[in-house]
Amino acid sequence: MAPTIDQTTIPATQLVRDRLKSYGRKGETYSEILERLMDAVDKDEFMDRMCRRLEEKDQFVSVDEI
Repeated sequence: MAPTIDQTTIPATQLVRDRLKSYGRKGETYSEILERLMDAVDKDEFMDRMCRRLEEKDQFVSVDEI
């Protein structure tokens, strides 16, 4: 017997559904597309935060340099 997967319905306009579909690859489910897109956003946000921290760090001068 195959394991059951909980599924849900997410309301979306046809325009949004078609746009989501355009991000998909052959044979990929909507769930897989969404998961891949969310993973990509999480990585980008992380990198943005790290870059901002590095920029902020360059604005400070150590006590030894004074």
